[in-house]
Amino acid sequence: MISTKANDCHTIASFYGLNGKKLQRQFKDYLSDFKQWKEKSHAKDWLLFPENIGKRLSIDEVTLSKGELYTIVTNKKAKGKAGSIVAIIAGTKAEHVIDRLLKIPSSKRNKVKEITLDMANSMKLIVKRCFPKAIQVTDRFHVQKLALDALQDIRIKHRWDAIDKENNQIKEAKNNNKIYQPETFANGDSLKQLLARSRYLLYKTKVDWTQKQQQRADILFEQYPDIKKAYGICQKLRNLFNNKTITKGIAYTKLAKWFKEVKDSGFKAFNIVANSIRINYKSILNYFDNRSTNASAESFNAKIKAFRAQFRGVRNVEFFLYRLTQIFA
Repeated sequence: MISTKANDCHTIASFYGLNGKKLQRQFKDYLSDFKQWKEKSHAKDWLLFPENIGKRLSIDEVTLSKGELYTIVTNKKAKGKAGSIVAIIAGTKAEHVIDRLLKIPSSKRNKVKEITLDMANSMKLIVKRCFPKAIQVTDRFHVQKLALDALQDIRIKHRWDAIDKENNQIKEAKNNNKIYQPETFANGDSLKQLLARSRYLLYKTKVDWTQKQQQRADILFEQYPDIKKAYGICQKLRNLFNNKTITKGIAYTKLAKWFKEVKDSGFKAFNIVANSIRINYKSILNYFDNRSTNASAESFNAKIKAFRAQFRGVRNVEFFLYRLTQIFA
């Protein structure tokens, strides 16, 4: 018997010497219950599973096919297994998603005590309207990513300057009938290479650097003190979230000090990050109540992508959703 799980029909067909596409059609049209699926008529627009609602949920967006976004609500307690999916709704427009979620009885929606989400205003509005009893928790990793993006923005600007400088030096060498030879540092990097190869080490903490990354970081920070300063600002924000002894009240004070450091730094990108955090500071500080994150939603999104890859893309959205919900809903 062929399971409704994400088995690859082409692999099975190849093993038995059959036509993969034909086997997949046979499974869809005859071996599965897809044709009798009662949700089929509206599956592309919305799918709801009220029985999977729990006290702690996550809400996020995911791409199913051709860049089309869906809003997905999952139950943390299910840990990415059966019973995970609470809702899959086409699009991210707040009014549309709210209209579909309100089909779930309020008695069930009011059971939700906490929801993790990103900083999108549409998501906050959806949660406020559909799960009024739930505490909103802005995902700490989205906050940290904003700060890391600001750090990388500083590095990238220096890299473009280094590329421009090197291009001018190459032109000058050609005009003087000379062979251009870039200056290199102790680790063998040119200035342009140093800035390009430092990308990944800036995402890491110092303790996670390899010996070569430590050497590269030392050179980078000596050449660009502003990158060193920006890296320090990122690490302070990361340490704030990583410290398990910090309470919500202490976090509020430390965050205020971080805001001041950002303001004093003069980094435009970091000031934009700080303003975004200020707007969402209440839901960000809610993280320190239970240390809840949206990691489960991100993990579930990764499973959907893997499932989609086994399908070799999504040609029939309804059938894809049918198989997805057979496993996870």
